[in-house]
Amino acid sequence: MKVPNTPKVDCPVCKKTVIWSEASPYRPFCSERCKLIDFGDWATEAHAIPGEPALQDTPEKDDY
Repeated sequence: MKVPNTPKVDCPVCKKTVIWSEASPYRPFCSERCKLIDFGDWATEAHAIPGEPALQDTPEKDDY
């Protein structure tokens, strides 16, 4: 019986190979540590998605 190919990806943080299956609960990360490092990078804006700047809040007429 032939075993189906299981997809493998590289952890975005440490580049360790991760098998993409339910046996890897932190996929695409290799561990909770790498998952939290990535989350911290997004929270501190070390990572960002390029695009148009967000609209700036403008004061309302009543705010003067």
